[in-house]
Amino acid sequence: MEKLINDFSFGLFFWQTLLFIILLFLLKKYAWKPILDALNSREEGIKNALDEADKARQEMVELKSSNEQIVKEARAERDAMLKEARSMKENMITEAKDDAKEQANKIIEQAKATIENEKLAAITELRNQVAELSIGIAEKIIKDELSAKDKQVELIEKMLQEAKLK
Repeated sequence: MEKLINDFSFGLFFWQTLLFIILLFLLKKYAWKPILDALNSREEGIKNALDEADKARQEMVELKSSNEQIVKEARAERDAMLKEARSMKENMITEAKDDAKEQANKIIEQAKATIENEKLAAITELRNQVAELSIGIAEKIIKDELSAKDKQVELIEKMLQEAKLK
């Protein structure tokens, strides 16, 4: 340290100080300003990127909640459509059953009416046949009974008596 103090020269000190100040001035003018501007722009770019990332995160959260809402709505709509389809199916089945019962009842009623009509027609035909047979039998009996003259007189008297009684 003593050697430094003994070798000290004011001229050298002056020129070194002057060169240091010039160097500082040149660095400030040509190097620090661009370096500081680059650092400031880099800092601003990072800040903007962070802001954009925060905005993107916020948008992702909003989109996620929006998507969840859309999914809920779609599920509710699907459930409503399924419920409506089940209801329509049940209504169609009920209507088909009612129509089938109605058709069956109509067929049964028509069958009953047809049976009744055929029964009445058979009874009428049977009566007609019985009447024809009775007339045929009566005709034969009357022919036999009326073949003799005394039987004819007897029959006429009997009818007259019956006519008087009534």
